[in-house]
Amino acid sequence: MRRGNPGRQRFWRWRSNPLRRRDDVVEAWVVLAVWTLTVVGGTTVGLVTAHATETMFDGQRADRHAVHAVLLADVPKPASGKWSSGDKDLAQVRWRAPDGSTHVDRTLVTVGLRSGSRVVVWQDGRGALVTEPPSVREAGVEAAVTGGFAGLALAGGVHTAGALARWRLDRRRMAGWDREWDLIGPKWGHRTG
Repeated sequence: MRRGNPGRQRFWRWRSNPLRRRDDVVEAWVVLAVWTLTVVGGTTVGLVTAHATETMFDGQRADRHAVHAVLLADVPKPASGKWSSGDKDLAQVRWRAPDGSTHVDRTLVTVGLRSGSRVVVWQDGRGALVTEPPSVREAGVEAAVTGGFAGLALAGGVHTAGALARWRLDRRRMAGWDREWDLIGPKWGHRTG
């Protein structure tokens, strides 16, 4: 059984048709706008966000640098006995800033170290303690994930707005059918029920 030209069925809302309503044309434009904004806008927002994130991490790598600090107090291992070599705790350290001044502050260090141990800390251009900047690879992954989520967030918002617009159009069509039925229905004769 032949169904006709699928291209003609696909674009029926734009074809001249006596049964086509104004709401059908509006819905067709809403669907087109939703898909266009999703594809073009989502891709653009994702790429721009990823680039901005990558630029931010590049700036962090340029501004931050590692310095050696001295631990001012012991950092005991947890009393529970359950710990790993990657466990960290806050401890006070002393280091020299780029201008030669000595600073003391608290930062995360590996547990089990003794007072006087040398640890590596990260500071920014002003000499304040900061976290270690992500590597180029870590920054690339995080930028890609952030860009992906930004694109998906835009796509989700656009699809929600499109679904809301189509829902309102459906409600308007149903109300129109109810009004027309109220006019035509009594002319068809006796109603049962």
